Amino acid sequence: MDDRFGDDRYSADVLSPGWQKVGRIVIPTQEATRELVVEEVATGFCGAVMRVEKNIVTLEDRHGKLRLFPLGSGFLLEGKPVTLVAPTMAAALGRARTASGSMAVKDAPARVARASRIFVEGRHDAELVEKVWGADLRIEGVVVEYLEGIDHLEEILAEFKPTTTRKVGVLVDHLVPGSKESRIAEAVARGPHRRTVLVVGHPYVDVWQAVKPARVGLKEWPQIARSIEWKHGICDALGWPHEEQADIARAWQRILGQVRTYADLEPQLLGRVEQLIDFVTAE
Repeated sequence: MDDRFGDDRYSADVLSPGWQKVGRIVIPTQEATRELVVEEVATGFCGAVMRVEKNIVTLEDRHGKLRLFPLGSGFLLEGKPVTLVAPTMAAALGRARTASGSMAVKDAPARVARASRIFVEGRHDAELVEKVWGADLRIEGVVVEYLEGIDHLEEILAEFKPTTTRKVGVLVDHLVPGSKESRIAEAVARGPHRRTVLVVGHPYVDVWQAVKPARVGLKEWPQIARSIEWKHGICDALGWPHEEQADIARAWQRILGQVRTYADLEPQLLGRVEQLIDFVTAE
């Protein structure tokens, strides 16, 4: 062709390697690392990556709502299309976090136990705190003990003898205005241990309710009549056995088994546990 007409766009071999990609938009892949914020195009749901399991990514939005989506295309990262893929082992380790959301400290030895303690009302409370905050508590050297109820807190504190270097944090259930628990907390706040003991709590009747109901297939926890023992009523509403204490224990283990990270718990519990850890570890 005459050079007057410039470059010959027709002279290239259309069957040369790479011809299929000419003009095609290439969507980059992005590893679905924890806390990466993406938007799912079809639904408009925007949230942070909480976990990846079997090609399914769990996103949590700013309201704490969780949604599950298949990995692959259909996501936006900072407004641009990406294809989400499972994170490599190196990426997962590089951004490892504990179940509470704290940055994991690799190979960190447990600290010698502090004199300060965190008390919780019952065994289930202790097991839940251990599952979510256990790694953090071991690094901080904080021991969690359960009280088997809050009624005798005054006697327990008198025996423990809290000081500024031997503080006590107490987590109670059903801390709402007018409740027995609120009266106990107020008495501590006015008493001789007000500077060395902190009593906080969540509003739920039982710590079971601090687990997001979606984890056990509910939209919300059922309302149980006061004449019915709460745990038995919950098991009955869920169609679970509840005649014996062993049934209640199995029900709790079933619920606890659905808790993997802080994202599975209600904010009203999360904030209070973090508050207690800060209180007993403050130098």
